[in-house]
Amino acid sequence: MFLYQIIILSIIQGLTEFLPISSSGHLILMPHFLAWKDQGHLMDVAVHVGTLGSVLIYFWKDVLSMITGFFQLLRGKVTKGGQLFILLCIGTVPAVIFGLFLKRYGVSHLRSVALIGWTMTGYAIVMYIADRFSPDVKKGGDITGPKAFWVGVAQALALIPGTSRSGACITMMRFFGFERAEAARFSFLLAIPAITAAASLTAYDAIKAGAFSSVYKDASIAALLAFVAGIVAINFMLRWLRQRDLTPFVVYRLGLGGFLLYWAYYL
Repeated sequence: MFLYQIIILSIIQGLTEFLPISSSGHLILMPHFLAWKDQGHLMDVAVHVGTLGSVLIYFWKDVLSMITGFFQLLRGKVTKGGQLFILLCIGTVPAVIFGLFLKRYGVSHLRSVALIGWTMTGYAIVMYIADRFSPDVKKGGDITGPKAFWVGVAQALALIPGTSRSGACITMMRFFGFERAEAARFSFLLAIPAITAAASLTAYDAIKAGAFSSVYKDASIAALLAFVAGIVAINFMLRWLRQRDLTPFVVYRLGLGGFLLYWAYYL
């Protein structure tokens, strides 16, 4: 890939991973509208690894607390960090199951403009309903195992491009009545095991097939750039949701979704 392509893809991934507008959808759309060759799953995973680093650094205190809490769990002691670790594990299970299903039956048919148009539009409506009519009554400490599981189900459905992993998780938590910033925080933390699992599996397949050596330089640059953009996006999103709602993102999704449907069926 050319350097400018890597830069564009990395910045788009870093920003859209944490804004509820679908990073995977935007990564798929870039080659369509800029006449590029599809960058493939390996480059997609590389930029996702960069945004994983963003979460680990931005929420380093929570990450450290979870690591400490994990070892405390092994000793039979439950701490806040240990509870958060358990909740993230519960929330990751649906995505792992659905991800293995998609890997078995193929995902190439999901990388279409029409599908992204429908998911952009449909989830915009669901997001607006959840954000507009759900009360802000719950804090992060109110997350339970069953709620974490259903947020995980929403995250699993976001494996379909155009859905948005962060958007789906935030939407589900809004239905449960969580404050916007608290919903975003848990959504971002839930990205840690999800991206780790997906990246590990894809990297293993690439190394096994001998494909990794040909793109590792491009992938490294992409991951670094996505990391920087991700830090900016996380900070922006949390600040925004402490004072404002999700309406601008709903409007963006509806506009983009409508354009994509017109493009897919009439152009």
